[in-house]
Amino acid sequence: MFDQKIDDAFRVLDEIGNRIVASIATEVETIERNRAILKPPNSLDAWEAHHRGLWHMYRFNKADNDLATHFFATAVRLDPTFARAYAGLSFTHFQNAFQGWAKREAEIEQAFEAAGQSLMADDRDPAAHWAMGRALWLYGRRDQSLTELERAIDLSPNFALGHYTLAFVHAQGGDPRAAVTFSDQSRHLSPFDPMLFAMFGSRAMGLVRLQRSSRKPPTGAVKAAARPNAHEHIRAIAACCLALADRRDEARTLLASIRRTRPDYRVDDFLAAFHFEPDAVALYRKAAKRIGM
Repeated sequence: MFDQKIDDAFRVLDEIGNRIVASIATEVETIERNRAILKPPNSLDAWEAHHRGLWHMYRFNKADNDLATHFFATAVRLDPTFARAYAGLSFTHFQNAFQGWAKREAEIEQAFEAAGQSLMADDRDPAAHWAMGRALWLYGRRDQSLTELERAIDLSPNFALGHYTLAFVHAQGGDPRAAVTFSDQSRHLSPFDPMLFAMFGSRAMGLVRLQRSSRKPPTGAVKAAARPNAHEHIRAIAACCLALADRRDEARTLLASIRRTRPDYRVDDFLAAFHFEPDAVALYRKAAKRIGM
């Protein structure tokens, strides 16, 4: 019993340490992003160009994603050993593929290539393995993707984006309970993260596969959709969760908000972005039918 209590105490201390480290890292990154956005673009060094890229990347629209690509490319041109800038570049190509902003196949290849360059620059950087895990997911190589993402959090247990992306992958075709756990951990580590909408959205997708959303829509799904940088697929998750809970008016309101920016958005656009198991596909099609998506 004494040993168990000691073990519990060490686990609590580890968790406190991880949260402190994650909070400091988030604050530093926020300050650096805000500082970089105030400087003239042609005066940026590699570090500043990287953070200028992050500022645009987290806005999740095509125009800002294109600018983020430019600044990440500038960062790696100025410093070819900058692993995190390659990871950011991979992220922007991921977004082009995932959001349908460019030809999917070409963007997947570029996401994979940039992730590989990130790993070659620094194999011990968790962001490099995170980028590779996301690129492998785009290829549909789930098991390899999970291996890379697990490596990311092995290298840095406080790396919130690693926990979030494990939730994202498990929510679609792995263990939905693990998706909920990883999502909760990512939010504990970084409660004000610019990817908070995605953390909530991944949790909601896990609950859909557990079929809990048919009784009560996950509050996280609605919170995700309300975030200012939530993109169309996130709002579609919330709309489907509301539809499955038979809250159709609220679901249709969200669908209308999606169609203000993407008038032709349909359930096939939503499903094409993800890699859902057949049971989840059936649930989303059922939800979409209820609200005419």
